[in-house]
Amino acid sequence: MTTPDSTLKITVVPADGLIDVPRRIVVTGAAPGELVQVSSRTPRAGAAWQSSARFVADAAGHVDLSLAPALEGGYEGIAAMGLLWSQIPEQEGKRELFHQDVRQPLTTTLSVQAASGNADAELVQRLCADGVIRREVREQGLVGTLFLPPASCGAGPYPAVMILNGSGGGINEPRAALYASHGYAAFALAYFKAPGLSDYISNTPLEYFEKGLDWLRATVRPLHDFVAVSGQSRGGELVLLLGATFPEKVSAVLAYVPSALVHSGQNACDPAIGREGPTWLLDGKPLIHQWENNRHASWEPFDQGPPPHRHALAMLTALQDKEAVAKARIHVEKIQSPVLLFSATDDGSWPSSVYARMVSDKLAEVAHPHAVEWHDYQDAGHAILFPYVPTTQISYAHPVSKRISTGGGQPAANAHADHHSWQHAQQFLRNAIAQKEQEQASLTRKEVS
Repeated sequence: MTTPDSTLKITVVPADGLIDVPRRIVVTGAAPGELVQVSSRTPRAGAAWQSSARFVADAAGHVDLSLAPALEGGYEGIAAMGLLWSQIPEQEGKRELFHQDVRQPLTTTLSVQAASGNADAELVQRLCADGVIRREVREQGLVGTLFLPPASCGAGPYPAVMILNGSGGGINEPRAALYASHGYAAFALAYFKAPGLSDYISNTPLEYFEKGLDWLRATVRPLHDFVAVSGQSRGGELVLLLGATFPEKVSAVLAYVPSALVHSGQNACDPAIGREGPTWLLDGKPLIHQWENNRHASWEPFDQGPPPHRHALAMLTALQDKEAVAKARIHVEKIQSPVLLFSATDDGSWPSSVYARMVSDKLAEVAHPHAVEWHDYQDAGHAILFPYVPTTQISYAHPVSKRISTGGGQPAANAHADHHSWQHAQQFLRNAIAQKEQEQASLTRKEVS
């Protein structure tokens, strides 16, 4: 909307699209050299988030956010989508970025104010493309949500991705919906803190995930029998474990800020078992974890002092016991598929850069026959998501333990990690699918001959 006495205008191209689509935001009609303030405001899960920044109009009276540096405000410098990633909640403590119904778009009002007038525009971000099918899964003991691509992606079959959350538990519908919008059969599988499941991560059987992989294959009959696993944090640890434990059932591993080691229940533990109790079971037996019989492990660096606490400090003490580390190491050399690793140098939750290097080094040592990619993001923290979402809420109360902790990182570095990791994840999957297709074709030729 433009005021009647003003030629000031703000445009967004495209105005409506998937959340990972970059937009061009341009103000026109200002006076050359005029100071222009541009603000954003987005309702997210019932709470408003906002940001603003100031710019100087160029000689034509324009402010193109992909070219013009922000002089002050929520961010500084040039960042075409800075008004989104620099948003903060108007109500302190809010962290939920998406509506509970992921099919509901996020609508941002962009407002421009200058001496020459005011103007508004809308920017719409979608996790779900039109036609994406959402199906709740409550069968065979599995709890999750399956998203299937729209007809615009073709009739199928589609490659599949199983998506696993970290120590917050629940069902990661936002990432699954976005994957389905890009042509994947995406299964967001919960394993705790979801209806009918435990409230805690403790004593989770790996066979549950094997059943999930089998169910996904039987249900969607994926293209080239391709089923990737993607997980973040404890989910990153988990997908490496799944690739190593059920190698013939995993076609690619995407591990966001993962661990190279099996960990105890930690912040997501059942209080009756304790944070040093086991997380994962196989054949009914707990896997040896990093804290077990560890001569140097101490929670003191995490527990002491005022919040926000830095969980990674405790993890570093445990790494000093090389014998305990060796016993808890995930045997990633057993993985029979491509591996993608994302880590962050300022990860406050655990030392993901150290862990990712351990995985990368081991795969190099054994001459892993598939692609291995590792991206380590300077000054970024534990929360690596996908592009154009707020990255400012670095300290938070853990969803299970309620401890006030920091995930680390700086908003701009986190935003870069969000964007860069998503682009590389998409290309990694395309390459992995092509490799799987070649492997299947080769097997077919051998059978024929």
